Amino acid sequence: MNQYQLSRRSDIGNKIRVSFEFFPPKNDDMEARLWDTVTRLEPLRPQFVSVTYGAGGTTRERTARTVKRILQESTLTPAAHMTCVDATREEVDQVIAEFAAMGVKRFVALRGDPKEGVGAAYQPHPGGYANGAELVGALKAQGDFDISVSAYPEKHPESPDFATDFDMLKRKVDQGATRAVTQFFFDNDLYERYVERARKAGIYIPIVPGVLPIHSFGQVANFASRCGAHVPGWLAERFEGLDKDPQTHALVASAVAVEQVLDLVERGVSDFHFYTMNRADLVVAVCHMIGIRPQPVVQGSAAA
Repeated sequence: MNQYQLSRRSDIGNKIRVSFEFFPPKNDDMEARLWDTVTRLEPLRPQFVSVTYGAGGTTRERTARTVKRILQESTLTPAAHMTCVDATREEVDQVIAEFAAMGVKRFVALRGDPKEGVGAAYQPHPGGYANGAELVGALKAQGDFDISVSAYPEKHPESPDFATDFDMLKRKVDQGATRAVTQFFFDNDLYERYVERARKAGIYIPIVPGVLPIHSFGQVANFASRCGAHVPGWLAERFEGLDKDPQTHALVASAVAVEQVLDLVERGVSDFHFYTMNRADLVVAVCHMIGIRPQPVVQGSAAA
């Protein structure tokens, strides 16, 4: 065994921290699948699990219901997503207060995509918070919350340049952001260069890579094209011809995700945020490969 390979050290699992993202279910079947995913991932002891929130509060009730259930029926620590799209300051402040009263101490503060969807022009609500930095400030005004914000290794699709991106990220940090979680990416060099540039810009909070296991290459490629994430040619080649072969597709997806995460571990990364898409299989496989093993679930022992 190569002693210089961090990912092969027997204690590597003790050095890695993970968090997971879920989205609120739309119906009973999706609710059952989500809770099956929660149950399978809970023993991996993530730092926190985040629950997404739609533009203009379109999933507000479902998000709140999901967060409340996680609080009441699991040992997991939920982080509620917050956006400032199509809502007044008073409306956003009310939602923050409702989550806080529920017992939520972690938030993911995002400007959010326009309610028309990714790619549409963003227009701040005339009576609302204009961006993610203002939203972080609103959260800090209501409590000493742990706040995650977004970061973009390939630049936000609406930004004219990286300098603009880093200026916004710095404003979020100044308002009290705890960490940044990146948009998904498939080229680790892009992430490493981004972190280096952020440090040179005076941004020192953790920048956690967001990892998206590929459950459907076609869907991921389509979404990536709309949000400015590059899909390398070599990645497309790996999934070529697998549209009607779900079993092989899943095996390849697992290998690709493991390869990406192990390479990041070798580069010194110790924190990972997984976009689970409410599915557990690929995330469990990756966590297993980086030494994270299920632990007994003891009610009342939620992560801090």
